[in-house]
Amino acid sequence: MEKASNQQNYKDLQVWQHSRALVKAVYLLTQSFPNEEKFGLTSQMRRAAVAVPSNISEGNGRQHPRDTIQFLVVARGSLYELETQCYLAFDLDFITSEQLQDIEERIASCIQLLQGFIRYYRSLG
Repeated sequence: MEKASNQQNYKDLQVWQHSRALVKAVYLLTQSFPNEEKFGLTSQMRRAAVAVPSNISEGNGRQHPRDTIQFLVVARGSLYELETQCYLAFDLDFITSEQLQDIEERIASCIQLLQGFIRYYRSLG
């Protein structure tokens, strides 16, 4: 589990680093989507992915653990949103089953790291 403190730089957090890698993977994945999806599913997936490291960093800057948890929970919600959107992309034949599996593994890894981080902050009371 990651050690967190108010002085810790969010850029050192493994969960933030993994979520950045997820953003890159989503951007690369959605490059091949149809042009008519530019303002549809492509935009939605990219927005959900970008929200994850953004909320982690914003939450890390908060002074009270309760405030931090709120941002971490929002980041977790964005991961579940992205997961659903990936299934929709698969259903629409925008991605292959192999691509879905790869992105699912990345999302699951981020969820697991984020869950541990949320548990840590909840333990601070």
